[in-house]
Amino acid sequence: MSGAVRARRPASPPHYPPTSTYTPQPRFPPRSENHLDADAKRAAASQGLGPARIHSLSTKGGDVAGMNITSGEWKLLFGVVLVACAVRMFRISYPDSVVFDEVHFGKFASKYIKTQYFVDVHPPLAKLLITLAGFIFGYDGQFDFKEIAKPYTDVPYVAMRLLPATLGVLTIPLSYLTLRLLDCRATTALLASLFLTFENGLVTQSRHILLDSPLVFFTALTTFFWVGFSNVDRRLPFSQEWWVWLMLSGLSLGAVVSCKWVGLFTIATVGLSTLMQLWTLLGDLRVTPRMWMKHFIARALCLIVVPILFYMLMFQIHFAILENSGDGDGFMSSEFQHTLGGKGMQDTYADVAVGSTITIRHLNTQGGYLHSHAHNYPTGSKQQQITLYPHRDSNNDWLVTNASSDASAVDIDYSSPSTPFTLLPHNSRIKLRHISTSKHLHSHDFRPPVSEVDFQNEVSAYGMAHFAGDANDDWYVEIVEGHRGRRDKYSKERVRTLRSVVRFRHALTGCYLFSHKVKLPDWAYEQQEVTCNKNAVKDNSLWYVETSWHPNLPEKAEKVNYVLPGFLGKFWELQKVMWTTNAGLTDRHSFDSRPDAWPRLRRGINFWVKDHRQIYLIGNPMVWWLSSFAVAAYAGVVGILVLRAKRGFRDFDNTKVMKYTTLCGFLFTGWALHYFPFYLMARQLFLHHYFPALYFAVLLLASVFDLVTSTLRPRVRLQIAAVLICLAIWNFSHLAPLAYGTPWTRLNTWDFSCSDFYDNYAQYAKVGNTTPLNKPVAAAVSTVGGEGRAPIVVQQPVVPQVLQQEKEDTTAVGVPGKAEPGRDIFGEVKVDVASSAPVMQQQPPHREEGERVEKVVSSVVVDGAGGVGAPGGGGGQEAIVGKHVKEGTGEVGGGDVKTEKVEVKSEGKSEGEVKEEVKTETKEEGKAYKEPAGPLGEAEAEAEKVAQELYPDAAAAAAAAAV
Repeated sequence: MSGAVRARRPASPPHYPPTSTYTPQPRFPPRSENHLDADAKRAAASQGLGPARIHSLSTKGGDVAGMNITSGEWKLLFGVVLVACAVRMFRISYPDSVVFDEVHFGKFASKYIKTQYFVDVHPPLAKLLITLAGFIFGYDGQFDFKEIAKPYTDVPYVAMRLLPATLGVLTIPLSYLTLRLLDCRATTALLASLFLTFENGLVTQSRHILLDSPLVFFTALTTFFWVGFSNVDRRLPFSQEWWVWLMLSGLSLGAVVSCKWVGLFTIATVGLSTLMQLWTLLGDLRVTPRMWMKHFIARALCLIVVPILFYMLMFQIHFAILENSGDGDGFMSSEFQHTLGGKGMQDTYADVAVGSTITIRHLNTQGGYLHSHAHNYPTGSKQQQITLYPHRDSNNDWLVTNASSDASAVDIDYSSPSTPFTLLPHNSRIKLRHISTSKHLHSHDFRPPVSEVDFQNEVSAYGMAHFAGDANDDWYVEIVEGHRGRRDKYSKERVRTLRSVVRFRHALTGCYLFSHKVKLPDWAYEQQEVTCNKNAVKDNSLWYVETSWHPNLPEKAEKVNYVLPGFLGKFWELQKVMWTTNAGLTDRHSFDSRPDAWPRLRRGINFWVKDHRQIYLIGNPMVWWLSSFAVAAYAGVVGILVLRAKRGFRDFDNTKVMKYTTLCGFLFTGWALHYFPFYLMARQLFLHHYFPALYFAVLLLASVFDLVTSTLRPRVRLQIAAVLICLAIWNFSHLAPLAYGTPWTRLNTWDFSCSDFYDNYAQYAKVGNTTPLNKPVAAAVSTVGGEGRAPIVVQQPVVPQVLQQEKEDTTAVGVPGKAEPGRDIFGEVKVDVASSAPVMQQQPPHREEGERVEKVVSSVVVDGAGGVGAPGGGGGQEAIVGKHVKEGTGEVGGGDVKTEKVEVKSEGKSEGEVKEEVKTETKEEGKAYKEPAGPLGEAEAEAEKVAQELYPDAAAAAAAAAV
């Protein structure tokens, strides 16, 4: 061995005490029972799980659904809830009058309490909750909620408003807990919860008897339960906790869709997430096909069957409460109506024969009974009106006579035993005589009063007692189908009550008796139009006989009645009515908006205006625009990452990128599915339709904040969040007067009525010091015209000046118009105007006494109590000539009216002088003025007119003798 190399001496054995024994130590620590190796951690990270969630997978039990919240956080969350309570319930009793759609939803609560059936386009859950609050606090349902700004009397409106306010408060902690379940930091969850707390739009909507606050609450609740289930599904599938979270998700899905059909978008969000879960499980080779089927069946049961059953249960409660007839009957089928109290019908004879007294109902539109009354059309033939009337009435009764018999058969006695009993087979030729007025159902070549098209003829009642009629009274009865409601072997051979569906074909023109959802004007009491259509849509020309009675039928003859539907039949029919009506809400509203304006917060909704205060639905601009920016930023970043992945970059292998891509992707999907479907809707839309999407956008904004500040120290992150929260609070406080209806000064922004506010706060102290005047002010006159129609002058009632000023204070001034509720197609208010154009109430400008003013005159109405031209009535007023104005033609009472400029000077003139002045002006144009016919002497005038039509020679001779 070389001297340069030193040999290493073997290590000395360890020294142990003589009493101890040697125990070898393991080289590595023992593996825990739930230890995750590197592959398992990589798989968890690929699903977007952060280190905290991976750690929760490797431990037994843990916090609920992996949500690690400290006791300090619970205290912080409790403080946030208190702040939310203060914000949403501050001055909730103000205003003490009806606000916006409280007109509808408060009225529905009254209907529930009075058990009167109604129809609404929304499912019943939210309305039932509001009704429950009112019922508990003693509401008796007698307040009518007729119009905005109507003061509440004997209504626990505060309790009813507290229900949506409480649900709005509970939405705040749900947002916090949802973000914590998504593995976001406490600072991030605090930021989102406070953004939602101080969001002006959500605050305004939750302070009134409206449905959107319950909708947003159940949307948030569904999101919370689903995120919790997803966390448990990753570590403890099919455990008891797993089933609880899944079942709660299904129940909350049922609740959200039972508030509004917008909840279907929430179902779509959860459904898409479920498909992604099942797709991932399908690619996991450790999951057997049998286990995959168990996952599929469990989700289908809890996320499809349970929501449907919950939804149907709400309608079962709805039907159980609304057991009596109400104003919603007319929208339902006859079978449905007869399940309601007060709508039952006694059994009626099954056979229909010549001499039977029958009532005829329209099958498709639910418009009601074929009806006539002793009032004539103001245009066309000016014969007696034929309409559809939705209620039972003696004017619905018709006598079937044989049109093939001799004219003398008009006086035949059908009760005589010698009179043959002739049934009505297919293609029978008959006449229908209106029993109350002895006129026949008639059609001729005149255009209908509303549907003025060449292929439709007017249908009228024509004739008189003991008059056999003419060929225009003849109709062929065609049996289209039988077995309606119940199988009947004779229903296709001859007309059978309730069982045969028939069409009535006019004998001379070949047109079919027809009706559609077109209302006649006020002169026909807004009943549904009936015409004779040569190109009739089959469904709208179908009729059936509801009741039949014949004097020669024995008491024991076969009788029939409606086959009443069960719950499923009523449920399905109501869904179809709701869907059809919802799609038909296409009329414009003063404050409606389209989806492209919502993320930019372009306009809001005027809820209420009075005493220079206003409630206007508008969002918090900072929260709104930041959330929209976060949505756009996420979409842009993901697009860039996808393009980079296409070029070979491996960004998605990064654990952090995968976590936030998955987290934000779920929230972005929720936003998109609650927003983009509105572009497909042609119906009336408002800003509040964006609120569910806004909830997801705010959570997405918080998640983006969590990503951007993930590399900062906690103190710096908290400081940035504090600055953002302070800015949000400042924006909220600046627009808070619009949420609470408190005094404010003018701000020329958005489209709320700035002119309704004073210039400074000192002027609010002077409100209520107006000195009343003893002299009444002349009636205000508003003109409805333009767009090619003849202008229509609508006279307003005369009110004292103080009341007139108060009325002005309840109406928004300017282009947007006054606050008005959303349209309730099931409870339309009759308007005494022949035009369907919206009426802008305008106060006539102040003029000096005696000033002569040029006015455009289309018609004249004189109010006997201080109306046009009354002494003391003020300046010149528009005059109204005639009663009925026809759109597009300028016709008044069947004649032509020329628009003319008339100088009306009302100073010191009596009512008669003004009237004579208008008569003179009209005669100068070559038109003789004719006094409008009143209701007195109507029967005599009608008889004289019929006699002239039937016996023209005698009428001419009488006229010559009179001369």
